[in-house]
Amino acid sequence: MVPVQQPTTASTSRSRTAERVMAAVNRDPLTAPHAFRNDTLLAFVAAALAAGIALLVDGREPDALGWTLLLAAHAPLPWRRRRPLLVLALVVACVAPYHALDNVHSAPTPATYIALYTVAVTGRPLRTVLVGTGVITLSVSVMLTVSAHEALELLKISGWVVAVLFCGVDVRFYRQYVASIVERAERAERTREEEARRRVAEERLRIARDLHDLLAHSITLIGVQTSVAAHVLSADPERLDRETVAKALDDIAETCRGARGELRTTLEVLRAHDAAHDGAGTRGPLPGLDGLPDLAEAARLAGARVEQSVRIRHVPPAVGAAAYRIVQEALTNAVRHAGPGPAVRVELDERAGALHLSVSDDGAGPAAGGTPGFGLVGMRERARSVGGTLDAGPRSGGGFEVTAVLPLTTTGERTG
Repeated sequence: MVPVQQPTTASTSRSRTAERVMAAVNRDPLTAPHAFRNDTLLAFVAAALAAGIALLVDGREPDALGWTLLLAAHAPLPWRRRRPLLVLALVVACVAPYHALDNVHSAPTPATYIALYTVAVTGRPLRTVLVGTGVITLSVSVMLTVSAHEALELLKISGWVVAVLFCGVDVRFYRQYVASIVERAERAERTREEEARRRVAEERLRIARDLHDLLAHSITLIGVQTSVAAHVLSADPERLDRETVAKALDDIAETCRGARGELRTTLEVLRAHDAAHDGAGTRGPLPGLDGLPDLAEAARLAGARVEQSVRIRHVPPAVGAAAYRIVQEALTNAVRHAGPGPAVRVELDERAGALHLSVSDDGAGPAAGGTPGFGLVGMRERARSVGGTLDAGPRSGGGFEVTAVLPLTTTGERTG
């Protein structure tokens, strides 16, 4: 086997150093941690460098006043991030008389460049240009009091001042660019999380609607069929109608089998994650208008007299599923609340590019003052999910009616 080459300690150290340098470059100078401590250390380093230049570079060595002005120019640097303009003004106030005394002119350069860079990296470009122009003008004016030759030399090297200012402006723009990228990434991440939460909430609501429609419908039918069997058993035990009891029990068993199969189809969505990995198990087809005869037959078994009028051939799957669930819930409510043997009429037809649905009965309707359930809420959500509308309420001639208009060109959510 070929041994895997591990990264050396030196390369790892270089990588970490590079990361720290880039982090320092990208970081906002106004929010950097340990800013005052780091700037104090920077001031000491700049003062030591200035002292070395004053001692080693050819020129007039500073006297006591010159040393005082030179070192005093570095004292404001620890506060450069908080008050960049004030710090620059204090530095210039110390450096100007230092140059006027004709001391070593290159010694205060580090402090001046640090102050200029801070102004450029923390302020607007216009302010930076005005400050740079003012500093160069003041420096040349001061040097003219010493000698015209020195002023000319300073004017020649003023390009370094411009370079420092442009470097600060460039770093400022780079930091703003990085900050905008980070902000967009964070916003995109928040958007993805919000979208994921929204989808989870919608899926939970859809599953709750499916379970409500299925269980309410099936349990209502089972309850009615059980009541029929119990009535037959208790009405006349001596003349027991075994055939009627057996039919009621068979109807209960058939309802349970249908509910079990539809419940299995509904809950398969909870296994979507596993199915995506093992490739096994896919969600069953959406219920549609072809299932309406079964709903009508189940309602008839529960004692309702159901008439259907379906004058539409093809609808989008989502619209068909919404219509199926609305009819299912409406028939369940009719069997539950309309009284014994209600006459129920189910009508579906297409007009003006929409599916018009109506389920009406001649029963008494829900009892006044009863606790409202989730049936009507679920039906309205079904209609809204495909861009439609739904109305429900008592009829003028007695009974209860549910009407819905479902667009056939909807691009709404997939309703199951």
